[in-house]
Parts: sequence; structure tokens; C-alpha cells
Amino acid sequence: MSEVTYGTGELKRARYAVATVFCVHGAVTGSFATRVPWIQEHAGVSAGQLGLALAFPAIGASVAMPLAGSISHRFGARTALRGLLALWTLALTLPSLAPNLLTLCVALFVYGATAGMSDVAMNALGVEVETRLDKSIMSGLHGMWSAGALIGSAGGTLAAHLGADARLHHVLAAAVLTVAGFTACRWVLDLRPTEDEEPPPRFALPPKSALLIGAVGFCAVFAEGASLDWSAVYLKDVLGTSAGLAAACTTGFTLTMAVARIAGDRIVDRFGAVRTVRISGIGAAFGALMVVVAPNPAVAMAGFGLLGLGIAVVVPLAFAAAGRSGPNPSQAIAGVATITYTSGLVAPSAIGTIAETTSLVVSFGVVTVLACGLAVFAGVLRAGDRTRATVPEQVSPAAADPVRKP
Repeated sequence: MSEVTYGTGELKRARYAVATVFCVHGAVTGSFATRVPWIQEHAGVSAGQLGLALAFPAIGASVAMPLAGSISHRFGARTALRGLLALWTLALTLPSLAPNLLTLCVALFVYGATAGMSDVAMNALGVEVETRLDKSIMSGLHGMWSAGALIGSAGGTLAAHLGADARLHHVLAAAVLTVAGFTACRWVLDLRPTEDEEPPPRFALPPKSALLIGAVGFCAVFAEGASLDWSAVYLKDVLGTSAGLAAACTTGFTLTMAVARIAGDRIVDRFGAVRTVRISGIGAAFGALMVVVAPNPAVAMAGFGLLGLGIAVVVPLAFAAAGRSGPNPSQAIAGVATITYTSGLVAPSAIGTIAETTSLVVSFGVVTVLACGLAVFAGVLRAGDRTRATVPEQVSPAAADPVRKP
């Protein structure tokens, strides 16, 4: 990328701009998720057909994410993010327009592809801002994504309660989010390639470093997906709670993760990425074990809360480590994102399959084992651990700051 100097004020504005982008990205997801029942009815698909269609966002994302690096190289980071984010916000309108299963699958493929490419672009810029500020911000950025998802969900819940047509709801939401995202991108870092810089390949296998980092992210996202989709079922079927209390468990898990991510940067700055993930993994494993052995709903809900706390910062730190693991941050981030997206796709069905052949208790025993993996393999995130980098005392802060010169 071209060497550009940014002052402290510009970096702070860039941080807030990227945080807004994360929030907008999350709001699209929340807006879509709350209207899935309306979309199912409008398209006239069965539950099984809907399950098939809902696999297409992950497929689209996995196929398209490797393209993000070459797009950023060709157009520059700011222009690429502005365009990709606009495509993602506008893609929100597509699923509600689909009249049948085939068009719904195509719409969700495009929806997922634009989501994945904009995800890679915004995480790459987030890592760049974090590096230049020399302080952890990735956990907070992902916390803003969670906050955006909650905002989008709240709007969708209100629209559904009022009986609003999802096509109208999503057109209005897409318009607002497109303007918000386009405006925020004005202040993100405008990184451009140098004339002699080789463009990244359009499609390439993730580097080995990304595979190892992605494996840690896989464990965290598997536990997240299992908890989000099955915590309510676990409380209702295994512990015999009411539907309302079971739903409250899922909501509590989501809020716990959002709060932990927003507050996580201070912990990462103090203890470092590796130590934070090791401690978090131990906490997550203990929380999952509490769920497995829970004699009553209160213990299970506490276990799910602790599990959420434990896995909250892992994915942001995995992206940060990927962005610092080699010469091509976008390619490494795309590799980690592909693995985590796959985990999110596999987790719900894997938990269901294990539960059908054994029990839900055994399913969360598997989650416990994967949570232990976070503590065991946290060392692979060392590339993203800024606490290992020290600046000699005789070097001035200005000289030590990784700024880029014109």
C-alpha cells in the first residue's frame, strides 16, 4: 500500500468511522433475521426448503470473500469498502422480493457474497487502524457489529409487530443504512497500492498461518452458533423451562457477548491477545461444562452467560492476528473469515445431528471440548499480540508510530 502519514486526530476519526461501518453491517443482519418468517411465507417454502435456502448466504460469502483483496488493491481501501458496503446494504432488499425457492436461493447467495466481501474489507481496515493507534480496538469494533445487529433486530421486531410488509421495511432500512455507511466511509483510511506492488490473486488458498488462526476462530464460532440456535431448545427440552424463559436465555447470551466485546479491548491491552484467549477459553469451557451438568435452569443460564463471555473476543482477535500474519492481510483475513463462516454454517446442524443420535447434553459436551481448544491453541494468535512489540526508550513516539510517509 502507498505510504501515507495520518495524524492522531485522523486516526481517531478513522476508528469511529470503521466502528460505524461495523454497526451498519450488523444492522443489515439484524434487519434480515427478524423478517425470515415473512420471507418464508411470501416465497411459499417449507421449513426444510427454508433451511436449504439459508445455507446460501454462507456459500456466497465463502465464494466471494477471496475477491475482496483484489478489489481493494484495484480501487483503494476506502473506495472498495464504500462500494462493497453499499452493495451489502442494498442486497438486504433482495430476499423479501423472492417469489419462490429458486429466486430466494439466488437472492441469499448474492446477499451472502456482498456480506462476505464487505466483511473482509472492513476487518482489514480495522486491523490497519489498530496497528497505527497501537492499541486494541478489534473487540470493540465487533461489539459495535453486535450492537448494530441488536438495533436492526429491534427495528425488524417493531415492523413485524405492526404487520409491515417486509419489502417496504427492507427498502427503507436499506436506504437509511446505505446513506449511513456511505457517509461513514468518507473518514476511513484511504490506503492505495504502490505502483510496483503486485496485485493479490483473485482466488487463492488461505496461507498456513490463516488456517491455524482460523481453527481457533472455528472453535469460538461453533460454540457461538450452537448457543444462539440451541440454548433455548436446551432449556426447554432438557430442563423443562417455559418458552419465555428459554428465549430470555438466548437474548441474555447475545447481550453478554455484545457487552464483553465492547469492553474487551482494555483487557486485551493489559494482558495481550494470547493470555486473554487462554483465560477466556478456560472460562468458556467451564461455562459449557456448567450447561452439561446443570441441575436446573438457573445454572444452565449462568453457564451460557459464561460461555458467551469466554468466546466474545476470540473472533476479533483472530482477525487481528490474521491481518498481521503475513504480507497480504486481506488474503489472510479472507481465509480466517471463510473458516469461521463455515463453522457458523456447520454448528447448528452438527449440534442437531449429535442430539438426534445421542442427546443435547452430549452435543454441548462437544462444545466443551472445542472451548478447551481455545485455551490450548491460543498461542497461534501471537501474530496479533501487540504486547510483544516493544519500542526502545530512545525512539520518539512519532518515530516509533507505524505511520506511512508520502
